[in-house]
Amino acid sequence: MDQKSSITIHDIARELNISASTVSRALNDNPRISKATKEKIKAKALEMGYQPNTIASNLRNQKTNTIGIVVPLINRHFFSSFISGVEDVAFAAGYNVIISQSNDLLEKEKQIVHSLFSNRVDGLIASLSMQTDEFDHFQLFSKKEIPIVFFDRVVPELEAHKIVVDDFMVGFKATEHLIQQGYKRIAHLAGPTVLHTYRDRMAGYRAALEKNNMPIDEELIIYSRLTRIDGRDAIQQLLALPQPPDAAFCGNDTSALAMMVYLKKIGMKIPQDFGLIGFSDEPFSEVVTPSISTLKQPAFEMGLKAAELLIQEIESKNRLSKHLTITMPTELIQRESSSRIR
Repeated sequence: MDQKSSITIHDIARELNISASTVSRALNDNPRISKATKEKIKAKALEMGYQPNTIASNLRNQKTNTIGIVVPLINRHFFSSFISGVEDVAFAAGYNVIISQSNDLLEKEKQIVHSLFSNRVDGLIASLSMQTDEFDHFQLFSKKEIPIVFFDRVVPELEAHKIVVDDFMVGFKATEHLIQQGYKRIAHLAGPTVLHTYRDRMAGYRAALEKNNMPIDEELIIYSRLTRIDGRDAIQQLLALPQPPDAAFCGNDTSALAMMVYLKKIGMKIPQDFGLIGFSDEPFSEVVTPSISTLKQPAFEMGLKAAELLIQEIESKNRLSKHLTITMPTELIQRESSSRIR
């Protein structure tokens, strides 16, 4: 044989002068085959470089033992921690995981989802891109009754398990915290409101201002993709207002960091002159100076739960008539960027 990849059970059988069915049974640990024969066959298979065709075997069984994951950005700590949780559960249950990132682009997300569908994954775990305002690509899975679990950025209109946090309370807690620290004009750097996630945080921000009898100034609300460039541009825009804010609730820690870098560059003191709070608790938030206040999501635990729900549904003989929406807790972590000296 010129290529080891071409070795088959028939080649092994000829070498050992036994039947191919015996080789197959031995390689699959059939109890009908003696231990000595199994060891002999497995040793010969290893020597010859035999590689089982697991794809063909799985397709015959209508199961690939593979889960697809689609996240917006793998380099964000929240998403990488979530993936770790999924992999822990999936590996223990005998599933492989295919991980893809959409880069927060709808067209790339659609291509990935179509590709995972074509590759016959047994289930899908997904968090939407910031551009996602149509869901036909996910309907491919729903129509074929292939389980989906959405997390963080979800599709309320589709029947699927969902793992979320209370985004309204995220916005409310972040804003009220700044109010309690003595800030009077609080801005909000929001994500795209095409997503319920950011709409709900916006609603929480507004509710906290109303509860504390503070005016809602639309000039203090800026919509963006929450990148570092967006954070820098937003703080420049806010400080140029006739009545600039003295604090900001940012939709993530990345944009909060960008605001802080600019504020320090122009000589403003944090938190005395300006207060900041972000979201997600990225690792850098604790180590920069000043450290950044934030709200923490239980990313790893969300990944564990998402994988458990997906695998349960994959292995269930009956399609579920009711799906769960599980709301995980968030924790406000007060650090230097919002701890105002009064």
